[in-house]
Amino acid sequence: MPEHGLAEAVSLAAALPGLEVKGAEVVRLAKLHPGMLFGAGKVEELGTRFKALGVELVLVDGPVSPVQQRNLEKEWSVKLLDRTSLILEIFADRARTREGVLQVELAALSYQRSRLVRAWTHLERQRGGFGFVGGPGETQIEADRRAIDDQVIRLKRQLDRVVKTRELHRAARRKVPFPVVALVGYTNAGKSTLFNRMTGADVLAKDMLFATLDPTMRGITLPSGRKIIASDTVGFISDLPTQLVAAFRATLEEVLEADLILHVRDISHPETAEQAADVTDILASLGVNAATPLIEVWNKLDLVDPSAREALAVQAANRDRVFPISAVTGEGVAVLLDAVSAAFDEEKTDRHLTLPFADGRRHAWLHAEGVVLAEVQGEEGWQIDVRWTARQEKRFRDL
Repeated sequence: MPEHGLAEAVSLAAALPGLEVKGAEVVRLAKLHPGMLFGAGKVEELGTRFKALGVELVLVDGPVSPVQQRNLEKEWSVKLLDRTSLILEIFADRARTREGVLQVELAALSYQRSRLVRAWTHLERQRGGFGFVGGPGETQIEADRRAIDDQVIRLKRQLDRVVKTRELHRAARRKVPFPVVALVGYTNAGKSTLFNRMTGADVLAKDMLFATLDPTMRGITLPSGRKIIASDTVGFISDLPTQLVAAFRATLEEVLEADLILHVRDISHPETAEQAADVTDILASLGVNAATPLIEVWNKLDLVDPSAREALAVQAANRDRVFPISAVTGEGVAVLLDAVSAAFDEEKTDRHLTLPFADGRRHAWLHAEGVVLAEVQGEEGWQIDVRWTARQEKRFRDL
């Protein structure tokens, strides 16, 4: 419903420090006007209201072309941001790690470049040149595009170095015999609150969109005694700018590495089903393997009307791997953690392996995993009997 979309847009605005939301409304359009987005009457009406309220910034929850933006800013004497530029502003404010900062810059440049096409009204404006490239000179738009492309190349080189460092860290983690559990979900679903309750960490957890941007990982011991690594990730959102999906792919690769995914849903939200569908679509676009086990966590039970809670409990009981909880009060969390632990108690199979003595790394990994049943040394290597899960076997083959 448009009203729910508007509520999300207001939450986005509230997530940017220093903004005071003076008002919000759904504007229904019979058609989009290429020059102004809105019809002349609506432009005049809104302009009068903005002036009366002293509005300095207008947010449009949707795409606005460079021409429309320029015309509306001139007409209303305000700064105007569309959905993509607002999300970019929020990400720029929240990024903390070196990789996060670089990825935001890259996404912003990509967005900026896409808006150069019609940003200049005087394409005949040229700088001097010898005429070797593009005729008698270079238009301003070409010069701007070239400058952005140079910056993109520089940022990508820096990002490559950071990503290689992260890959080294991931490779080191693969040698640790603990499974990785990734928390994913729509933004503001309560992932960080659950992460804090699971790990005892103090990750920023606010009732705010995109409170977490950079991935956070902690080693924890579950009540069962099993040790895991938990990973908190950036929240997803519908209509996430394509530039950001690409730019944050490296951050979300933590999810690709996961042995188990916890899909955290705000079950109290009126559009929880639509949000869940958005998350599923983004996971698929990232290339998350359908074989990776997934547990659905219905969070924020404390905000659900008591009359609806019983129906939710029945729904969850009739579905596989669905757990209603409240990360705030702790209700249902113990049952969830038991399920997380049980997810790794998979069916085990016996295998006989022959490992050459030169393959000391995999030999050490087998012992670290505790899967070795028996071992003898032959002339050319170790003869090893193991008992392992399909997950452990895949990890071993990937070493």
